[in-house]
Amino acid sequence: MEKYSFVLLFFMIVVGLPVILGVGGDSFRRWLRHKEKMAEALNAQTAEKAAQYAAHTERLEQRVRVLERIVTDRGVVLADEIEQLRETPPRIERPN
Repeated sequence: MEKYSFVLLFFMIVVGLPVILGVGGDSFRRWLRHKEKMAEALNAQTAEKAAQYAAHTERLEQRVRVLERIVTDRGVVLADEIEQLRETPPRIERPN
């Protein structure tokens, strides 16, 4: 009986352990490849969102520049118009 248990133990070590390690190693490699692909997909998605945010930010900056220009340019023109109104006497229209 002891001889059979020794043979069984020997068989488990010589055959079973390499089979288990081979299957486990292959599964681990597949899992690692899957994780790498998921990380690549996440990186691509993150890069795309970053590009969209950058484009949106650029559009907003352009709009702010236009608004600043309108406010500052119109402010100078408006100030000049106010000063011209102060300098000219009001017209009094006479009935004909």
